[in-house]
Amino acid sequence: MIARLLSIPVLLYLLGYALFAVMLPDAADAERRSDAIVVLTGGPGRLARGVALMEEERAVRMFVSGVDPSVRRNELALAARADARLFACCVELGREAVDTRSNAEETAAWVRQRGYRSVRLITTDWHMPRARFELGRMLDDDVTLFADAIPSQPRFTTLFTEYNKYLLRRAAVLGGW
Repeated sequence: MIARLLSIPVLLYLLGYALFAVMLPDAADAERRSDAIVVLTGGPGRLARGVALMEEERAVRMFVSGVDPSVRRNELALAARADARLFACCVELGREAVDTRSNAEETAAWVRQRGYRSVRLITTDWHMPRARFELGRMLDDDVTLFADAIPSQPRFTTLFTEYNKYLLRRAAVLGGW
């Protein structure tokens, strides 16, 4: 009887992981406009997606959170194969964030300071649930946040680690930490 009761949380955990792995978010509608685009550094395709949307005028400004302090704006523009004028006029770099939670803090402050009401969040599909959770908690209630996930082929260990980070973060927030 006790073994059966103990197996319930294990089964729920495994079912949750399976759902997490098969229900990764998709890219958002490219035609959808927003006040701002936010790109979280750290994965392939993220910056390129943001730049492509800016070139299509899908937002007024783009914020890149978590940029290494040694990276210069023109270097980032070159890496993204973007026109340097786009970066000069319309792209701001956040250099304070070192993890997903600080990405959310840095981004929310930036959004609040500029009074934006809609934000497109760009990160990798496996990272999106936790990134959206963190940023959604930090943004004001009147800001619309929509996810634009970059498709990937994550390894089992990547998904497993991210699922556990997501669960632990949700538990920490639920516990008031």
